[in-house]
Amino acid sequence: MTRKEQKEERRKAILMTALQLFVNRGYYDTKIADIAAAVPMSTGLMFHYFESKEELLLALVKMGAAATKFDDKMPDIPPEVYFTEFLKRLFAFSKNEPWVFHMFILMGQARRVGMPEEARKIALSVNTIEESAKMIQKGQENGVFRPGDSKLLSMCFWATVQGIMEEMAMHEGMDTPDVEWIMAILKK
Repeated sequence: MTRKEQKEERRKAILMTALQLFVNRGYYDTKIADIAAAVPMSTGLMFHYFESKEELLLALVKMGAAATKFDDKMPDIPPEVYFTEFLKRLFAFSKNEPWVFHMFILMGQARRVGMPEEARKIALSVNTIEESAKMIQKGQENGVFRPGDSKLLSMCFWATVQGIMEEMAMHEGMDTPDVEWIMAILKK
């Protein structure tokens, strides 16, 4: 492994450790020394990777925001197929990469008042509900999704997904729910 690869592996370990600690202990109750000890590395060495705890939080929130970007090709996919496949892939990927559960929680926490403002602004910029509402509206026009306020349906859908991800983070080994249970929120 090259020096550059080693540095990137160490950076990734710091991010994943901080993610878990921020979710389990809370951002303000997690100290840089706690993260360094859990990696393990010295606190001084940690500052070579991230200048502050807030910089570390920002890196995680940016990572979470980038993962939520909607694909421009989505208009070509029927909405019911998109949401069904999204959930199947999300649950399968999360089972193999449990940090994804924690990222859902962190992104929810980062939107709250009291979190560092720059991280909060990035988390609030994620437009998943609005983008999903457009797809839900298309599904309503196609007669596949139930009538009603598409933005409210989108909020209910994503609140359900958020809750499931939080429960799965807390209960390792929990089976993923049947995707159709969640899709029933949207379908006629």
